[in-house]
Amino acid sequence: MKSINTDVRFTPVIAKLLVGFALLCFTQISLAQFGDEKVWPKIEELGWLDNQHLNNQRASVNELAKLKLGDSIRGNKSDLDVLQRIIDARLIASDERVKLQALGVIIGDQFQREFNLVWRIYEDQAGRSRAVCFKDTEHCLFPITMLSRRMEVGLQPNVKKIYDETAEALQPLLPKLPYEVSAKK
Repeated sequence: MKSINTDVRFTPVIAKLLVGFALLCFTQISLAQFGDEKVWPKIEELGWLDNQHLNNQRASVNELAKLKLGDSIRGNKSDLDVLQRIIDARLIASDERVKLQALGVIIGDQFQREFNLVWRIYEDQAGRSRAVCFKDTEHCLFPITMLSRRMEVGLQPNVKKIYDETAEALQPLLPKLPYEVSAKK
């Protein structure tokens, strides 16, 4: 039986390259963690491309609703019922992530209308997302994935229940009206 030589020899050149690579990695990690380049989270206004993407998503859901259900997206709370009908009829396959996320844009628009939120770009260590946020705060919702993540694993979410539960969770973040008294529980 022939043996395989597993000896690895570190020449001075290879050793210097490995040390250099290790220092480069450490420097990048240090800058990412301790540098003042980025402060997390970073919340910015939507750019033109982001607005176009959201508009295209809205249009795709509206077209699907018109073609398959004979209904349309109206820009009010009845849109939640249209989303439920799309889900119940299984009009979007679980592997069509972009189409599933389009449903989230519609639910996000309803949060925006009802709670005076604004669409923003939310960026943190995990990446960049479109979110609806309370003005001038870091409090944001990520509606684009509220339905899609559930549907990708084969669930049929209850849109109204998800919306209502999220709306309930938002209540403590809403601005208080003058002379409003909080009920003690």
